[in-house]
Amino acid sequence: MTTDELLRPLVHAFESLTPGSVDALAALYAADARFRDPFNDVRGREAIARIFRHMYSQVDAPRFEVLSAMRQGDAAWLEWVMHFELRGRPQSIVGASRLRFDREGRVADHRDYWDAAQELYEKLPLLGGLMRWLRRRLAAS
Repeated sequence: MTTDELLRPLVHAFESLTPGSVDALAALYAADARFRDPFNDVRGREAIARIFRHMYSQVDAPRFEVLSAMRQGDAAWLEWVMHFELRGRPQSIVGASRLRFDREGRVADHRDYWDAAQELYEKLPLLGGLMRWLRRRLAAS
């Protein structure tokens, strides 16, 4: 499978994701695929689909923008921005996903990397002030 054949459907599925297309995204994963991010560590298509469905109940208007995609062998990296609204205010999270594919070209392992403290906690009203203070306090400058 070429890089385009492997990554194009996945990138398209993420960038056009809606509540109604979550199952189509999950179909690109192996039946026993593993998904990990700062809050989840699950196995199986249905558990992965549940995470993306849950996202729609937590934030408004979430959408992914894939900035770059690269592949080497059975592994690939996606650099992305997740745009969403929280309490009517536009927000974004910058992150990357490391993917490993099985022989059939399905995602067997998906690990998201993003800084929950900077990208999420610092943006919350009460916790944000504490997190920003802590970051300044621990900075080497």
